[in-house]
Amino acid sequence: MSNLKWVVFLGFSCFLANTLSAQPLAELIKRYDQTFSANEPGGTILIKKGEQIIWQKAYGIANLATNEKVTENTIFNTGSISKTIVAYGVLILAESQKLSIDDPINQYFDFKNPTITADITIRHLLSHTSGLPDARNVRNNPKFYLTAKDQANFDPILQINQLNFPAGERFQYSNPAFNGLALIIEKVAQQSWQQFIHEQIFQPAGMTQSKITNGPNPQTGVAHAYVSNSGKYIERDYGEEPTFAAAGNGGIWCSILDLAKYEKAIQNHLFAKEATIQLSRQIFQPNNWGNTGNPAGVGHSWFIKEKDNPSNSYGVNIYSHTGSQGGFRSFYIAVPEKDLLYVALFNRPVSNMNQLIWEGLTLIQAANWFAEK
Repeated sequence: MSNLKWVVFLGFSCFLANTLSAQPLAELIKRYDQTFSANEPGGTILIKKGEQIIWQKAYGIANLATNEKVTENTIFNTGSISKTIVAYGVLILAESQKLSIDDPINQYFDFKNPTITADITIRHLLSHTSGLPDARNVRNNPKFYLTAKDQANFDPILQINQLNFPAGERFQYSNPAFNGLALIIEKVAQQSWQQFIHEQIFQPAGMTQSKITNGPNPQTGVAHAYVSNSGKYIERDYGEEPTFAAAGNGGIWCSILDLAKYEKAIQNHLFAKEATIQLSRQIFQPNNWGNTGNPAGVGHSWFIKEKDNPSNSYGVNIYSHTGSQGGFRSFYIAVPEKDLLYVALFNRPVSNMNQLIWEGLTLIQAANWFAEK
């Protein structure tokens, strides 16, 4: 860790009256140092509590062709973390009564068989409970899907003849649902959904570095994504990875610093009202939920581990999303009641990412960072 980062950390420890321990942070840094090297694709990690960055570090190469290094300002594709931003775009339109999240989606799309989709609402799309199948034939038409945008990715869904299950009966993660939600934003706002998000979320939040795929990748200041093949890294992003251009489900690009601004804007209700934020981070259980036991732990569209969940040993409510798009990987862990954020963006697959997430949270707990806000 740089001397500057240690100064930030030590000053933060004093600020909290010596209630925090430096040892768990050192252990977490060791985990990351063992995972990444300087001469391969890497990533950037940030832990923030309140207004203080406890730890932030960048690893590796952003662009193997130019040997450009990853920094805290490097923009990464966030993968499915994008879904939370698209969801807020829809909820902002609902706030202004330009739509209702209980609107049937037949109101916005011409399905070949509208009878089977009659009970599906926008809320079902937001919560991955629509029952819509992924009807895209990507495997047999990969070249088409290298450049196909949201409409082209949603068009096969319009032709379906049956659902995977009745809307609201259970959870099934859906990428095309968010292509559809992006298209709904365009229909209602009467502008590209990318521009709507820039105006309604990025600008109020101060996310000045963030971009959204609209065809090809953003071209400057961005990391390229790679996967390892026979010991060599090959590029896997726009132009190599089918469905990468379908931006509604995973096309938002941010720096680690902009993701910190995003969470602060959520907590301070800078782009949406408090009631909207609470709705987004409230577990949705449809009336006809068919699974036994508790609902799936998804809101609109955050994944939620409530503090009373037996699988949650941290004693706090945890709101999260991960991302996987081509060679990009990411995670976003927020604990608003303790004003804590733990996020990472990578430009290569990370085999121990889940371990880094949950061991990281355990070390954060050991450092007493869940003790007070």
